[in-house]
Amino acid sequence: MPDSASAAVMPLPALTSQAERLIELGVHELAGISAEDLRSFARDNDNADNATLLAVHPSRVPASALAPLLNREGKSGFVVVDMPDVDLFAPHVVDLPDARLYLVTGLDRGDHMANWSPEEALPALTGEHRSPLILSEGIHWVLQQPAVLERNHCFMTIGSRLRKAGGALDARTPAIWISNGSGRDGRERRNAPKVGWCWWGNRHTWLGFASATGRRP
Repeated sequence: MPDSASAAVMPLPALTSQAERLIELGVHELAGISAEDLRSFARDNDNADNATLLAVHPSRVPASALAPLLNREGKSGFVVVDMPDVDLFAPHVVDLPDARLYLVTGLDRGDHMANWSPEEALPALTGEHRSPLILSEGIHWVLQQPAVLERNHCFMTIGSRLRKAGGALDARTPAIWISNGSGRDGRERRNAPKVGWCWWGNRHTWLGFASATGRRP
């Protein structure tokens, strides 16, 4: 296992390899995209650098469908039971390309912001001309590069927020980390990848803030 610093910047597989990974997992079928269309998109863009992620638009495949495809130590990923509305968390302060497939560039796990609150991290990322990842992008990243999710070095995806009926933002913010098998997770899920949430104003020493330099179709 690489150390935490190297895992945070580990090169991603080539886009053609990422496409094959999504096909192997059946993501193309969930998205209603043919395997050949996915392969063609990857081939046409395979001159991208090794910090570029191939993503399926969340309108095609929501986070609830992607999370169970995560795997760590033989344990499948899951969404916490008190987040049944996970798919209602939509892009916030993030402009996604109007395309079923797109590229996310310049990924960073945001370890330097560990023990920051989302409320503190968002303006800092903006000041660095970076864009926070949305939840589905974070899941795509772990699907392609499982080593990026490490104990004590996991990350939040604060580009996704839930707006309540009255217009205010829900105080929960999505994150991806590793279950301890405690509480309602269940002991059988210890070490499984976990999609959960943290409060907007709270800090956690083991959560950074995943971000990107940009997105393009």
